[in-house]
Order: sequence, then structure tokens, then C-alpha cells
Amino acid sequence: MSTFFREVLWQRLRRNRMAMAGAAIVVAMFFLAILAPVIGRDPGAIDIAHRLQPPGLAYPLGTDDLGRDVLVRILYGARISLLVGFVAVGIATFIGILLGAMAGYYGRWIDALIMRFVDIMLCFPTFFLILAVIAFLKPSIWNIMIIIGLTSWMGVARLVRAEFLSLRERDFVLAARAMGAKDARIIFRHILPNAISPVLVSATLGVAGAILTESALSFLGIGVQPPTPSWGNMLISGKQTLGTAWWLSVFPGMAILITVLGYNLLGEGLRDAMDPRIKD
Repeated sequence: MSTFFREVLWQRLRRNRMAMAGAAIVVAMFFLAILAPVIGRDPGAIDIAHRLQPPGLAYPLGTDDLGRDVLVRILYGARISLLVGFVAVGIATFIGILLGAMAGYYGRWIDALIMRFVDIMLCFPTFFLILAVIAFLKPSIWNIMIIIGLTSWMGVARLVRAEFLSLRERDFVLAARAMGAKDARIIFRHILPNAISPVLVSATLGVAGAILTESALSFLGIGVQPPTPSWGNMLISGKQTLGTAWWLSVFPGMAILITVLGYNLLGEGLRDAMDPRIKD
């Protein structure tokens, strides 16, 4: 992206209040996750004497059935959720860009082969495909990140392919070919920087989707395993005491809601800011 484009993008994004609210949520959650060890104590510290304490001055979000601070566990759970989101989306974006660029640039049988593979992948319900793969693997955070990434690249591939199809015959690409530039240089140096805008939007929205997927898997007991705190396994652990200790499920659920909402608002704002059809 050129400096001018970044300045225009920032100006348009800054005027979108909802997008800026989403950005504030994303930044705040990121720093809270990073500073979790400084803000709170060990998330696995058991204190039976203070079990199931309601929210108060000593424990702002209460304690669970083992006396563990819910606020501290939510902060550490944010580290897990954001790590899963970023790594999974990074894997999906890398695969999607690579395959989409090849399909859009070379066309013909390469395009047909890659896009038929994309169509096949899209035929499988993603969540159930993840469940099927995890059934053969040991549940762990690394397996979750890799599986989510390997099953969510298809949208990025289609976006990148569409951009490459519209850019590969532009004058600057023809000039690069005339100067003897190799295909790899044309793809990654000339075309991809001009096709990256929709990918950024897709990646932002993809983080929200990955966080929801990880939370759902942990809620089902096949994601991040206790005692490692995750918003999903915190929800399921609070299910048994929902009638008497509502805070065990409400606060992790609110953390998921607010974080996903922040990424969705930011992604929608980026999409509007990058759309040239929308006038200032």
C-alpha cells in the first residue's frame, strides 16, 4: 500500500465511529492479554476457602468452584483465544493467497484444478470437518490452530483469485513482463500489493470466526483442555452451577461477545473504507 492510500484509508476509517469502537476493543483486548501476568496472579491458583465468591471488591468477577479468580482466568483465556485467532488466520491467509494467486495469475488448467479443489472443500461443513479431524488427533491448542487454519482458507483464495484476474492484464503488469520480470516477482512484488485490501478485511473477520470456533470446540470438551483457561472451557465449567453462580458463565460469554463484536466492527469498517464506490 502506498503512503497516500494509507493516509486516505485512515481518514475514512477514523470517521466511522463503529469501526473505531471496534478498533478500541481489539487494541484493549490485545493489551489486556499481553499484560495478563502483570495484572493478575496464577490462573490455576486454587483457594477452596474462597470458592464460588460472587463479584465484589476482592474478586471483581467472582471465583469458581475451586476458588480461582474468574477475572484472571478470563485475561489468560484472552491470550489463548487471540493466539488461536491470529495463528489460524495466518495459516488460512497464507494458503489462500498462495493458491488464489496461482489460480488467478496462470488461469487455464491450473485455475480449474485449484478452484475445483476449493469447491470440494466448500462442500464440507467446516465445523463438522474440524470435529472429524480432531476425533483422530489429541486435543491441543496447536492442533486446534492448525486445523482451523487448514479448513478456512477457501474464502481468501477466491478473493485473491478474483483480484488477480482483474489485475493481471493491467499496464503495470504488462510492463513488468516486457522488462523480463519472472512470474514470482510479478505475483508478489507487483500484483499482490494491489490485491491485498480485501484480504485484510477477510483476515480481520476471520479472527472473530476462529475465536468462535475455538470457543465452541473447547465448550464441547475437544478444544483447549483444562486446567489451561479458555473462554470455551470456562463456559462449560460454569454450566453446572449456572443457577447459583451465574458469573461463571456470563462473564466468559461476555468476553467472547465483546471480542468478536470488536473484530466484526473493525472488519466492516475496513471494508467500507477500502471500497472506492463509497464516497466520503
